[in-house]
Amino acid sequence: MRNYFKVLYYLQSMMKRAHLNRDKLAEHQNKNLRKVVKNAYDHVPYYHQKLKSMGIKPSDIRTVKDLTKLPIIRKDEIRRNLSRMISNRFDMNSLRVLSTSGSTGLPLRIFIDKNEDDYRKAKHLTANIFCGQRPRDRYVTISSPSHFGEVPRLLRILGIYDRIFVSVFDDIETQIAKIEKAKPDVLAGYSSSLLLLAKEIQKKGVKTIKPRFILGGAELIDHLSRQFVEEVFEVPFYDQYAIVELDRIAWQCTARLQYHIDADSIVVQFLDESGEEVSAGERGEIVCTSLFNYAMPFIRYAVGDMGIASDDECPCGIKLPLMKVIEGRKDSLLVLPDGRLLSPRTFTIAMNMFELTKDIAQFRVIQRTTDHFEIHIKKKSKNVDEKIMEKKLAAHLQEVFNIKKSNLAFEIIFDTDIPIDRTGKFRAVVSELQKSL
Repeated sequence: MRNYFKVLYYLQSMMKRAHLNRDKLAEHQNKNLRKVVKNAYDHVPYYHQKLKSMGIKPSDIRTVKDLTKLPIIRKDEIRRNLSRMISNRFDMNSLRVLSTSGSTGLPLRIFIDKNEDDYRKAKHLTANIFCGQRPRDRYVTISSPSHFGEVPRLLRILGIYDRIFVSVFDDIETQIAKIEKAKPDVLAGYSSSLLLLAKEIQKKGVKTIKPRFILGGAELIDHLSRQFVEEVFEVPFYDQYAIVELDRIAWQCTARLQYHIDADSIVVQFLDESGEEVSAGERGEIVCTSLFNYAMPFIRYAVGDMGIASDDECPCGIKLPLMKVIEGRKDSLLVLPDGRLLSPRTFTIAMNMFELTKDIAQFRVIQRTTDHFEIHIKKKSKNVDEKIMEKKLAAHLQEVFNIKKSNLAFEIIFDTDIPIDRTGKFRAVVSELQKSL
């Protein structure tokens, strides 16, 4: 059960810290960093062994500058040591389990305690409030059905910071109808879903959806796409950069220039190929240390994205440091036989909802034609029955996307290895359609 007093306390504290000068913010970071490192060393088997093998003690990490003494942790290493990443202060069965979207075909499970859950709620609200969200705003978000139960019952009854959910799996016409009925003051969702919605609204000439502003996130889209969404709705689009492991990392304020880093909650480093911090204005790998994860700490965690360090100050008055986010490559949209367009993220969510997803080590979806998808599966174990998985997965996808079996073929292919792209990256969802969208 959510502790509303804690959420309110965290929220008020975050709003105040957003205006701290750099020296006060650094003092706050250093104080909490020492707590996080000591907790990890004392209670997390993985970090205890790792730091001890390197001859590092908690007392060696006093300030953010000392983080360079610690190793960088990546997703694969966390997957291999998942049970050892959990603090022994917590019963693993009592923790809430989150999962990354699996945009690389390899979802990662995250464990958080009740205190962190409350903290994340406050953290989520902080940026929204700075952008103009009010307590009783009608807040509509296009999201995965797995998030539909996230609003506490008391908030729904009071109508305070309530959310109305629209499924990413609904066809665009259904989405538009639900959003029209909800009459949102704030419209939020996956950036690609908002882009698809804007394209259909422009096509149909819909003029009844009039939010005050739009919040996009979960994936990065290019400037022109954000500009298109703004022009269609005639309101500002505020982008937010977040990952499941750490919740939100950075966000755009009303100035919409760069991204404010949640530096009171996360230490963000931008590193070159040798692991050295880059100068302001230079591109670097984003490595984060959470100052609020205690059940499953993330210390010097490489999130898999690139960013640009900045020493600029924002005219909005918020003192949190800024960064520039490298815009994501625009993945090809998927096309269903009935003309519906799907973002790659929608398909990865569908895969992660599959009842046997725990038996899948990796997957890749390739659309060859509008009526044919290849689903490449790498199993976790040889003991997994391929025929059962093939039958259940095809039925699951047909049900999720509301498609008749005769209209669309899902060809399930079991592979021993799924190679990366020529670019050296891995895309879990690939469209080979040549038609222009």
